[in-house]
Amino acid sequence: MSQTVFVLEDDTDILRLVQFHLEAAGFVVRPYMAMGQIVAEAEREPPALFLLDIMVPGGDGLDLCRRLRKNSALSTVPIIFLTARAAENDRVMGLELGADDYITKPFGSSELLARIRVALRHAADLSAPAPMVVEVGSLRMDFASREVTLEQKPVRLTKNEFDLLAVLIRHAGQVITNGQLLQEVWGDSAKAHATYVRVYMRSLRKKLEADPTRPRLLLTELGIGYRLKPD
Repeated sequence: MSQTVFVLEDDTDILRLVQFHLEAAGFVVRPYMAMGQIVAEAEREPPALFLLDIMVPGGDGLDLCRRLRKNSALSTVPIIFLTARAAENDRVMGLELGADDYITKPFGSSELLARIRVALRHAADLSAPAPMVVEVGSLRMDFASREVTLEQKPVRLTKNEFDLLAVLIRHAGQVITNGQLLQEVWGDSAKAHATYVRVYMRSLRKKLEADPTRPRLLLTELGIGYRLKPD
């Protein structure tokens, strides 16, 4: 996969600024000021990363993120939002849809590049499949194919959902702190915080628990972190 970044941004000045800094850092930038053909062009030539604004002509960056995560050819490509929408509910929605990170404007070029590199490094680390399968009760994770089944039924997870569950299942029965989960899943991203873990844990419970409000598999250890409880 190339080091091409697809940038969706309708503000000409910001788009030029982002393109200048990314190209100076060695990336190839494909700029888009509207939704247009971004998905079709990405299917023909998958980028290394998507950098998306939310409010753009002809569509919504959140909807685009949703479409990308449902697209089998593009579902594992890292997505970072770069947007003026700074409310926590917007951040939570972006993460729940499968974004890897969420950056608010105004932003620093050094921070932007650092967080892009973290997302790319993390994606590269995950691209080498681990030839192993882990089963905990009726939950099964195949690390080579990145497939998850529960009671022999497939469960579709986003990249971060899979990575978060992978940490917990590898340490089934043990309490994993929020800090450990952040480090394992998001690496050294300075802006990653406990909200990320909470958002993705809620999403995992919706997919894996019979009653997400009363979890029996993914347990919260108050003030500490989370634990996957074996059957």
